[in-house]
Amino acid sequence: MGQFSRKRILVTGGAGFLGSHLCDRLMAAGNDVLCVDNFFTGAKDNIAQLIDNPNFELMRHDVTFPLYVEVDEIYNLACPASPIHYQHDPVQTTKTSVHGAINMLGLAKRVRAKIFQASTSEVYGDPAVHPQVEEYWGNVNPIGPRSCYDEGKRCAETLFFDYHRQHKLRIKVIRIFNTYGPRMHPNDGRVVSNFVMQALQNQPITIYGDGSQTRSFCYVDDMIDAFIALMASGDDVTGPINVGNPGEFTMLELAQNIIDITGSKSRIERRPLPQDDPKQRRPNIEKAQQHLGWSPKVPLRDGLVKTVEYFDKLIASKKAI
Repeated sequence: MGQFSRKRILVTGGAGFLGSHLCDRLMAAGNDVLCVDNFFTGAKDNIAQLIDNPNFELMRHDVTFPLYVEVDEIYNLACPASPIHYQHDPVQTTKTSVHGAINMLGLAKRVRAKIFQASTSEVYGDPAVHPQVEEYWGNVNPIGPRSCYDEGKRCAETLFFDYHRQHKLRIKVIRIFNTYGPRMHPNDGRVVSNFVMQALQNQPITIYGDGSQTRSFCYVDDMIDAFIALMASGDDVTGPINVGNPGEFTMLELAQNIIDITGSKSRIERRPLPQDDPKQRRPNIEKAQQHLGWSPKVPLRDGLVKTVEYFDKLIASKKAI
């Protein structure tokens, strides 16, 4: 891109798992990228490869406070996404989703930027409809221990569509289903990172409930493809659009895959199922296929091999927390 055709793109939560991969992709495309993160769950190691690039800028900032910058596009990814992290300070989690959305939408309105919201399959709660379609309103406990994240993201979606209707803002809303891959936080409590870390250290693999609950796992590269495709779509494509891998696996199947890949001696250890933990989670991705021409490409086994390699190096370098 020429100097005057490069986009100036803001990525909130840009030092996190998904945010850092997105920054990599946007930089590779020749954009100027402003990465904003308060480093609650993000890490400078995730963006170390970009720090010396003159077209990359890092700012420590909390999106619950206003931000005054000039940009062309905004990807709003800032919010802890794993139960361990978002339940650590539930009030701050809700503020990050709600105040963060208000501040980023206000910025987008002021500079007339296109804005992307990273929403979540958690807006469906413990779904009574399977697989989940975008028209489904969900089954969420508004006062449970997970609701700081679930309801915060639901409110953020409300704000995005109200800004779109009231101020004609160009919005893009994506609902992310379980995503995994390199740069996941080793202790984020999510099932893939939990199982991989436990297997690599030959510790018991902890399965909650009887292990029959299902999830659909999307490799990070596929997810970032969808982010880019949605942002590049016409202004009439606002979302919300489900993005995830419709392949459905039980927790026991996932554990066995990881034990096989690592050659681990880990045994299965069962624990009680947490409150409001969804029994099933699988996206209907027809809208993503129709509007974005997107479908996931990376099979679970292939993605797990790359994820195991990352965590293996992390443990070897003694950087695992």
